[in-house]
Amino acid sequence: MCGIAGTYRWPDGKAVTDRLTDTLAHRGPDGAGRYSHAAGEGEVHLGHRRLAIVDLSETGAQPMVSDGLVLTYNGELYNAPELRAELTAAGVRFRGTSDTEVLLEAWRRWGTDCLPRLRGMFAFGVFDERTGELVLARDQLGIKPLFLLRRGAGLVFASELKALAGATGAPLEVDPAALVASLLYYWVPDSRCAYREAEKLPPGTWLRIRPDGAVDRGRFWDLREVAAEGRDRARGGDLPDIASVVAESTKRHLLADVPVATFLSGGLDSSYLTALAARDRPGISAYTIGFRAEDARFEAMPDDLRYARQVAARYGVDLHEIEIAPDVQDLLPRMTYALDEPIGDPAAINTFLICSAAREAGVKVMLSGMGADELFAGYRKHLANLMAVRYRRVPGAVRGGLARAVDRLPVASARRGYRSVRFAKRFLSFAGLPEETAFRRSYTLYDRPELLGLIDPDLAGTVDEVLTEHADVYADNELDDFVNRMCLGDSRMFLPGLNLAYTDRSSMAASTEVRVPYVDVEVVRAAFAVPGDRKIVGRQGKAVLKEAAVSVLPREIVYRPKGLFSAPLRAWMSRDLAPLVREVVNDGLLVRSGFLRREALARMVAEDAAGRTDYSKHLWHVLTLEYWYRDATSGSGQSARSTA
Repeated sequence: MCGIAGTYRWPDGKAVTDRLTDTLAHRGPDGAGRYSHAAGEGEVHLGHRRLAIVDLSETGAQPMVSDGLVLTYNGELYNAPELRAELTAAGVRFRGTSDTEVLLEAWRRWGTDCLPRLRGMFAFGVFDERTGELVLARDQLGIKPLFLLRRGAGLVFASELKALAGATGAPLEVDPAALVASLLYYWVPDSRCAYREAEKLPPGTWLRIRPDGAVDRGRFWDLREVAAEGRDRARGGDLPDIASVVAESTKRHLLADVPVATFLSGGLDSSYLTALAARDRPGISAYTIGFRAEDARFEAMPDDLRYARQVAARYGVDLHEIEIAPDVQDLLPRMTYALDEPIGDPAAINTFLICSAAREAGVKVMLSGMGADELFAGYRKHLANLMAVRYRRVPGAVRGGLARAVDRLPVASARRGYRSVRFAKRFLSFAGLPEETAFRRSYTLYDRPELLGLIDPDLAGTVDEVLTEHADVYADNELDDFVNRMCLGDSRMFLPGLNLAYTDRSSMAASTEVRVPYVDVEVVRAAFAVPGDRKIVGRQGKAVLKEAAVSVLPREIVYRPKGLFSAPLRAWMSRDLAPLVREVVNDGLLVRSGFLRREALARMVAEDAAGRTDYSKHLWHVLTLEYWYRDATSGSGQSARSTA
């Protein structure tokens, strides 16, 4: 994995590309490269920062130039050996063993037709010296990021938004719609970008720009079509062997010329991957986290460490335990910068600290269980939304009485939080709503009235636009299976917008590559060929994955209560971060700009402090949004209100 950047017919392109590439140094500390060439009436400049994983020699250095083609590439191809064999049989002679060279020769032979044949994670730019055309492409599921900005006939691109932010010579303009979406979701959807002119290349697509400035785009993979094909397979009784598919994907994801380790939370997804990896790599290292005892008690967090230790002992895994007791006041602004966009998931801190510890131990590659919950319906919200269907059949008078009773219960005392009460209040906040609205409300921070009461009234139309976008994406399928509709919605929005985004940015901030064997095109195809009633059985989510895992893992691990790869937010907000919260509410830039309403924030703080409502996640995200906005607007004199 690496950092890529470039300019095409861009003013002062070489200097800009140098700045872009230098900003990405953390993504590739093992080497740097530059390339320049004429492109029509201008020039193309490509930059690369290398994190050497496969073929550590100079034959894997980038940008890679070969017979008129130039490639700058970020990612890994897990089917590179098969593609190499096919290309060799066709007469291609390879200089080294890198997957970069395989990709370049595949492009030479098949052009954009090579893209659906690639199995892995990737974002790249390829320049043809003969035609002067530059093509950008991004992997099928959005694992690897690619940001771009166009002006006139020119284009600039990079692996991270922070690099683009300095490319134009003046601060980019914040998009208030992206801020509204970030408040709603606590992340920015992949369809939007925090700056108005910038965009994210959509997953499974390519973009070509020509010397005359003409641009065309294409899609080589569509998750909606894959889900529909899976539905048809299921109807025909062609159910996949999930155990074989996951095992094969895990084996491929171990391909590397450097040490590979795993995340091991003690939950099903990471335990299953770790056990499978240990078959091929005996003595493999794994990393797990624990929290300060007082924080874990206050949050009523489950003891995941004992399960991680059990898995490690059973499979001979070298387990490294990291206690998370961070200086969150120091880490918060650092992580906000690393994450590129306002992302309010504290799991990013866990990922960064784990990857930092692994990197210090000489590990460059980590396997993560990311994606299993989205594909196999493993989140509590999936089961909760199914339960809500039945709840809506309960007489209204009974539901009203229950809601009033639960509303009176506290979510915390001065000494501890009550997770069951928080879950009950959360469930009742959406259980009576229509399907799409209930699904959205089950994982977002606010309903429409709450969001309207929190922000500048002039942004009411923007709120409706953001809500409509969610409804449109959720409805954009031909599935007749409620569970798989939720899985598809998550795989198109939640997975790339939040989980893959923070995993990439926080791991690369520690110069570490994270691979996600569940987020693999073959695993995805298999997952959508499983009917919803095989994913959620009774009160068990991920039922079909659990059936597969029992052949490897003990039942105590497979069927344990779901763990949390999160953080003790209530403890942090009430102790470590309380002064910052007061500062942001009373004199924060978002309040002074008019984007957020001081009185609404103050009510949230008071409700949370009194234990009536759990707003810890909301307030954490307000802090991340504040720090991000300060960086984004520093020296520009703009505000969220003035850009509306």
